[in-house]
Order: sequence, then C-alpha cells, then structure tokens
Amino acid sequence: MAGLWRSYQVLMTKYPWTVQLVTAGSLVGVGDVISQQLIERRGLADHNVRRTAKMMGIGFFFVGPVIGSWYKVLDRLVVGGTKSAAMKKMLVDQLCFAPGFLGAFLCISGALNGLTLEENVTKLKRAACGPDRRCHLELLPDVEGQQDVSNHHKSGLSSTTMMMMMMMIIMILHSFVVCVCV
Repeated sequence: MAGLWRSYQVLMTKYPWTVQLVTAGSLVGVGDVISQQLIERRGLADHNVRRTAKMMGIGFFFVGPVIGSWYKVLDRLVVGGTKSAAMKKMLVDQLCFAPGFLGAFLCISGALNGLTLEENVTKLKRAACGPDRRCHLELLPDVEGQQDVSNHHKSGLSSTTMMMMMMMIIMILHSFVVCVCV
C-alpha cells in the first residue's frame, strides 16, 4: 500500500493536473456506485451505469478542474502550513467556495439529467427549503429526478442526502490528497 501511495505521489508531482482530474472523476464515480449500491440498494442488475458515467464526467470535467484551481487560489489567499492556517483555509473554503460550488454542481447535474433551467431552480429551492419553509441541509436533489416524497420520509436519510455527504467526503479526500502531494 505504501508503494502505491508513493507511486501516486510521483505521478501527482509529474502530472498534477491530469492526476487531479482522474482522481476527482474516479472519486465521484465511486461515490455514485456507493450511493446506488449501499444507500439505494439497487443491486448490480439494476445499477444505473449511465448515471455513474454522468457523475464521473462531472468529476472529470467540472469537479477536478474547479477544485484544483480553487486550491491554487486558496493557497495564495491563506499562506502557511500551521494548524491555524489549515483552519483558516477550511473556513474560507466552506464559507466562500462550497456554497457556490455545490449550487453549480447541482445545476450541472440537473442539466445532464434533462432538467430545464426553470425546473432546476424550482428543484433547488424545493430541496433547500421544504414546504413548511424551514431550511434544511438536504441540498442535493436526487440525480434521476424520480424520488417519491413519501419514500424519502420513510427512509430516514434519503439518497440525495447521502449523495451530498459523499460529495463532501470526496471534497475532503481530494483536498487531503492535494495538500499531501503538493
């Protein structure tokens, strides 16, 4: 395992942009597989390969380039390798970058799944604030746009919430890999 990690670091040093894109696309794809298999319990026969491919495309062509560029900017904004600098970076990242990034991610995801601009905006508003107008953390609408509201409430954590959690985990892992390798 240590050898694999060293190889990854060598590749990251030689080809940082390419490795970041491949890493992001792979992690987003793995996140979708985990969501479909462990959260939605689709099974291999009902796995939506097309959805996983779309998610990987978002990872390769949106998540990787945007997050990679953002971390370069963040390194210029907050300089240093101390615990305090790391905390400042995390705060700036989560307060300034993450809301816009997640909104853009959701819009791209919706567009790839056939939603019009108006449908995308309506879905984002509905996902962010429920009918009782109480805002909650479930920001990611279901990828296919076919989730039954009654099933949503029965399942405890919906697949959309789990996808949101997977995206946050992926962002954290990606930032860890970028910080360790740079």
